[in-house]
Amino acid sequence: MDELIDILTPDGKPTGKTALKSEAHKNGWFHATVHIWLFTSDEKILLQKRALTKKVFPGIWDISVAGHIGAGEEIIAGAKREIFEEIGLELEEKDLIKIGTRIHQVIHENGIQDNEHHHVFITELKVSVSDLIMQEEEVAGLELWDLKVLKETKNLENVLLPRFHKYYCSVYDKIISHLYKS
Repeated sequence: MDELIDILTPDGKPTGKTALKSEAHKNGWFHATVHIWLFTSDEKILLQKRALTKKVFPGIWDISVAGHIGAGEEIIAGAKREIFEEIGLELEEKDLIKIGTRIHQVIHENGIQDNEHHHVFITELKVSVSDLIMQEEEVAGLELWDLKVLKETKNLENVLLPRFHKYYCSVYDKIISHLYKS
């Protein structure tokens, strides 16, 4: 879906300009996205299988929920919207724990230039995976994996992306820290 998004400076400040997502990807303009990692109290992580129709990384087991922030949309509102759109789960702001923002810069073989500020959240999944409703245009599957998959991506095929191993390890560490905080 081609949506209107805010264009940012490389350091994440608003430029006051908006563009279609496709235009931002064509020109390499920075913009905001969200990553939401859903985990369970028994150390599982929800991964989504990206639809085969996706323009980047089709069919890969990936982040629980991810998406672009719409023009004029607050980050937290965008995170809640993406969660509801992709997996049919309604969460409150208090449920989302922001663990950081990371700059992501990748040029894909199809010409898409991803220059993004990923706002990264974790949240506990408190319902059964069978209660989730997949958005067919985006999601081809949902499964709970052992949380350790975030640290073992280098040995797996079609599960996450080995080049982002450090990022996944940092998410793992934040989830473990959250689960076992004293």
